[in-house]
Amino acid sequence: MSVRNESTGKNIGGQIEIANTSFTRMRGLLGRRQLAPEEGLWIKPSSGVHTIGMKFAIDVIGLDRKHRVVHLWNALVPNRITAVHWKISSVLEVPAGRIVESGTRIGHTLEMDTRN
Repeated sequence: MSVRNESTGKNIGGQIEIANTSFTRMRGLLGRRQLAPEEGLWIKPSSGVHTIGMKFAIDVIGLDRKHRVVHLWNALVPNRITAVHWKISSVLEVPAGRIVESGTRIGHTLEMDTRN
């Protein structure tokens, strides 16, 4: 799947996996050593995340049901737990730095393209 910020026109990732089962949401990014620049994980449903047991920092984008950005976590380091936000229905985990590189801000809308 690919993800693009509709508000800026910039690509966020072209190799985004979807975690939409109990097992894939629970596993998340655990066991990986890093994410390549185009990789990521879209976890749905989810209203918060943890990085316990991870080996690298990630950017996390909290989205509402219409894929609008409602919360951002820049470079969330390993062994942290985010607060749960009732407005968030899914989260996008991408390599640290992608939020800044894509110009993503709260209120922007992301386009999720599952054709690839």
